[in-house]
Amino acid sequence: MDATFSAYANVFKLRIGVAIMACALAGLAVTQGETLAAWKVAVLAVCVLAASAAAGAFNQYAERALDARMPRTAGRPFANGTFRADWRWLAVIAGILLASVGAAGLALNGYVALYVFLGAFFYGVVYTIWLKQRTAWNIVIGGLAGSFAVLAGASAADPAIGPAGLLLALVLFLWTPPHFWSLAMALRDQYEAANVPMLPVVIGDAATAKIILVHTIALVAISIAAAFYGLGLIYLSAAVLGGLFFIWRSLQLAARPGPRRAMANFVASLAQLGLLLTAAMAEGWLAG
Repeated sequence: MDATFSAYANVFKLRIGVAIMACALAGLAVTQGETLAAWKVAVLAVCVLAASAAAGAFNQYAERALDARMPRTAGRPFANGTFRADWRWLAVIAGILLASVGAAGLALNGYVALYVFLGAFFYGVVYTIWLKQRTAWNIVIGGLAGSFAVLAGASAADPAIGPAGLLLALVLFLWTPPHFWSLAMALRDQYEAANVPMLPVVIGDAATAKIILVHTIALVAISIAAAFYGLGLIYLSAAVLGGLFFIWRSLQLAARPGPRRAMANFVASLAQLGLLLTAAMAEGWLAG
C-alpha cells in the first residue's frame, strides 16, 4: 500500500502541487476583496492542487524516455515501468484538469478557472513539450505556472487583482529560474549527459551563478516592495530575513560556483519561498 501511494504521489508530483496550492492561498490572502466562505477556499485549494497534479503527471508521461536517462528521475513510475504509459493515463489527466477548471469556474469565477488552466498548460505543454529540450531559457517561461497560481488565488477575492497580488505573482516568476538553475548546476553532469539544454550546461557554472544572483536580488527587492501594499510586519520580516538568506547563499555561489554550493542555494530558495508564503497567509488570516 505504501509503495502504491508513493508511486501515485510521485507521478502526480504532489509535493510540487502542495507548493503551488500554497501560492494560490497566499495570493488569496494578500488580496483585499470578497471574504470567501470556507468551502470556496477549499474548492480553490483543491482545484489548484488537482490541476498541478494533472500537469505533473503529463510531464512525467511525456518525459518518460528522458527521465529514464537521468539518475535523478530514473525511478519515476513511467520511466521505470511501474505505470504503463497508454491512452488511459491521458484520459485521466485530461479529466482531472477539466474537472478542476470547471469546478473553479462554477464555485468561484471565470478568471480563477482561466488561471488554473493556464498554470497547468504552461507547465505541462509550454515548458515540458515546447521549451525544455529546445532552449536554455526553458524554465524562465515555464516558471509562469507558479505565477498563475498566485493570480488564481488573488482573482478569487477580486478579479481585478491588486498590486500586492501582482507583485507576489512577479516574485514567483523571478523565483523559479534561480531555484531550478541551482538544481541544474548541482546536477549539471546528468543534464549534460541527457542533452537537456539547462542554462549551466549551455553557458557554464560561473555565468549561470551571476545570473542567479541578479534574479535573486530582483525577486527579494520585489518581495519587500509588496509589503508596502497592505501587508504587515510579519510579511515584511519574512521577506527581509528569507531574502537576505537567499542572497547570501547566491553570493557564495557566485564567488565559487560548484555543485555543493549550488545545492545549498537550491535549499535556500525553498526556505525563502516557504517563509514568504507562510507569512503572506498568516497576514491574511490575522487580518480576517
